Amino acid sequence: MTDKLEYFKLGKIVTTRGLKGEIKIYPHTDKIDRFKDLEYFFIGNDREKKYLVERAVTASNNSIVVKLKGYDTIESVQALIGKFIFVDREMSYQLDEDEFFIADMIGMDVETIEGQKIGKLVDVLQYAANDVYVVKGEDSKEYLIPATYEIVPDIDTENRLMKIKPIPGLLD
Repeated sequence: MTDKLEYFKLGKIVTTRGLKGEIKIYPHTDKIDRFKDLEYFFIGNDREKKYLVERAVTASNNSIVVKLKGYDTIESVQALIGKFIFVDREMSYQLDEDEFFIADMIGMDVETIEGQKIGKLVDVLQYAANDVYVVKGEDSKEYLIPATYEIVPDIDTENRLMKIKPIPGLLD
């Protein structure tokens, strides 16, 4: 098994808010409320400095306003605009039994429930109705697999294997 990703991109700092050092973050997570329990995060590639969260509130359906400890002026946070924020696995949220981090799924083998090899998972497209798995075959053909229990009955992260039950036309 390959090493698991240790840091997850949580969002991007898009602007400041107010004059007291608050920053607005566009989240890259589907669980926007997780920011309210966030203790710290990292910015960019620097994994030494933890930016401590004083408070976080939802600004809208697609942004969060965060106040960092020790950053009390607009000038102190302006250099952070445009940078990505990351959390380590320790600060990631607890997954339900049927949930997986996309980063842990990328690269896993995909085969039918009969054992026919299809390819490797290369991407996950996220839509409102359901996710779609992008699988690249050995012939470089891409297959779009709806992430539903009917079509994807088994995902084994330990053995890095996804089993699918394709409907007619799915693999044509």
